[in-house]
Amino acid sequence: MRNPEDLYELDTDLPEMTGPVLLHSLDGFVDAGSTGQLVREHLLEALEHRVIARFDVDSLIDYRARRPPMTFDRDHWASYEAPELVVRLLRDEAGSPFLMLSGPEPDRLWEGFTSAVVHLVKRLGVGLVVGFHGIPMGVPHTRPVGITAHATRPELVSRNSWFDKVQVPGSAAGLLELRLGEAGHDALGFAVHVPHYLAQSAYPAAAVAALEAVIDATGLALPVARLREAAAATDADIAEQVSGNEEVEKVVRALEQQYDAFAGAAERDSLLAESAEMPTAEELGAQFERFLAEQQDGPDSQS
Repeated sequence: MRNPEDLYELDTDLPEMTGPVLLHSLDGFVDAGSTGQLVREHLLEALEHRVIARFDVDSLIDYRARRPPMTFDRDHWASYEAPELVVRLLRDEAGSPFLMLSGPEPDRLWEGFTSAVVHLVKRLGVGLVVGFHGIPMGVPHTRPVGITAHATRPELVSRNSWFDKVQVPGSAAGLLELRLGEAGHDALGFAVHVPHYLAQSAYPAAAVAALEAVIDATGLALPVARLREAAAATDADIAEQVSGNEEVEKVVRALEQQYDAFAGAAERDSLLAESAEMPTAEELGAQFERFLAEQQDGPDSQS
């Protein structure tokens, strides 16, 4: 068994911290609407930060599966963008320290990586670990952004789940939460529901929902204003594209009916019977995507 400390290097110059929060968001697994990416970039742009721990990417990353970019300048190699899997120390707007793990999801040694993070959590006295990302869902952009929360203890979850028991492809983040719970640590995760027809685009409304959920769970004083402004601008763009187009408005109305039926399922005897004749989320999404493509091509391209 590999020593967990062999997979990371920790800075020796650290401030006094009492039960800091560790946020985590890794690239590589599903992140609809670039939810996790938008939150990370926002926090790093808005708050003071520095790297305090680096993981051994040579052991964790398959370079041939996702080759790091290099720059060739006329007659020589000028630069190489090495992947970084790091923990940063940030301070919120009240000056309280917290941590954020980010970088590419490891391609190999998942058990070794999670053991290393658990070791780091113990070493730094982390009180709560919180992850976040976006998942595509058959929901309309005209309804509040939903979130599926999950945790190592039921007491940490204050939201109703949209799911029962389901088997999905694994992720390093999911395994990390599982192993943290087995080791007796509190860990919480937020999967933000992104309209599936917007999953491939940046969707700031989902990032706002993720960040607000993190604030509620941790008590950190994190800035949200700029993300809200970006969300309002994006929502206005979507509304402009939809307005006046009968076909796409019909798609949105159908999604709204599905959403409202599901949201009220606790008061209904048979949700399945009520929604059986409606188009599937995939069919609705395909119609919406065709509409968006037509708008990008312009009216002259239609025959």
